[in-house]
Amino acid sequence: MTRRFLTITALTFAFASQALAQQPAAPAGGRGAARVTRPALFFKEEWKQTEKGGEHPIVFDSTLSNPSLELKVYGPSSKELLLTGDAGNELNPIHIWTGMCTTPCAVALRHKTQMADLSGLARMRWNTKVSGFHQIRPIVKLADGTWLVGDRTDGTVRDWLFTEFSFGDVRWLKLDINRAVTTGTILDKVDLSKVDEIGFVDLMPGSGHGQGGWVDVAQIEVYGGSVPRTGSSTAQ
Repeated sequence: MTRRFLTITALTFAFASQALAQQPAAPAGGRGAARVTRPALFFKEEWKQTEKGGEHPIVFDSTLSNPSLELKVYGPSSKELLLTGDAGNELNPIHIWTGMCTTPCAVALRHKTQMADLSGLARMRWNTKVSGFHQIRPIVKLADGTWLVGDRTDGTVRDWLFTEFSFGDVRWLKLDINRAVTTGTILDKVDLSKVDEIGFVDLMPGSGHGQGGWVDVAQIEVYGGSVPRTGSSTAQ
């Protein structure tokens, strides 16, 4: 091996080492991407059957199993929303049923001390079932009072199923919460960093008992960040 060859090899190695040293370090997580973590559980609600059991109107002070939450209902016939089901029964879990609503009806949950940050990888997981052509859609109330309904639909007629979705994948319309109907056009951009209430809506009137059309919603889980409420928002 000649001295000239060794000199060229040494210079090549030196230049390569200098170039590598000047490159910025890749962020943790691999493939040059910053590390992203899923948010923790913000709240979970499984509903609570009253001592009477069976099918009955919602009793606001005893329906919730999570003491940190408040239950809200909306729509002209929301007083017709019913609670039914049995704890531990996978074929008939405790759930809210819209079958007796003669108009669209909505249900929402509000954390007493925290607003939800549903940006990033925030998601919802729920156990649902439907009848007819009815579908269950997520709704949110923003900190400024704006109500939105998503294009995400869940619910099968065959069986109770757990499904989940990312809020970031949902497209949103404004919701007239008093009538529980959509308004306007799909919004280009929505800020979900401060959400006051989270729930679901059935945009179709119920058909009553039987298999005509209704929605059932049992366990609900929301994963997201938390934002402390101010004094004014807590009093709403």
